[in-house]
Amino acid sequence: MKFSTPPPSLGLRHPVTVIATWFGTGLAPVAPGSWGSLAALPFAWGITLCFGPWGLLAAAIAIFLIGIWAAGRYAAAGEVKDPGQIVVDEVAGQWLALVAVPLDPLTYLAAFVLFRLCDIVKPWPASWADRRLGGGLGVMLDDMIAGGYALLVVHIMLYARAMF
Repeated sequence: MKFSTPPPSLGLRHPVTVIATWFGTGLAPVAPGSWGSLAALPFAWGITLCFGPWGLLAAAIAIFLIGIWAAGRYAAAGEVKDPGQIVVDEVAGQWLALVAVPLDPLTYLAAFVLFRLCDIVKPWPASWADRRLGGGLGVMLDDMIAGGYALLVVHIMLYARAMF
């Protein structure tokens, strides 16, 4: 399998490429979004371990804002609205999905699966953001909405499990 390459005006080491592809994860030839979400998990675990859920929330917001810039630049350089190589949006959304969930591998797995499902299905308003917004904000916002949905469903599942 051959890995994809960044736009010619951006090299592999360009900061825009490093951020937008999350250290090259988005250049994977198959399912780059899933690989990007998977690559986000150990970072989320470490951030939560060191700084708690508020730290992870701050990190998700920070990478969302940085991602708007990087995704916008990367998409413009490749002249594609939302290239599959951009996975910083999955990182931000996955981190949001993990905010305030226990540091537990099964809960992380549930949040990962739910985020991927919400990112693929794109329930409204994620579908609206995906279709209507352009640039870096358009690339990033639908994944943050999907992350919020995944977080909500994980918490409902945790509450239901505690009730029974």
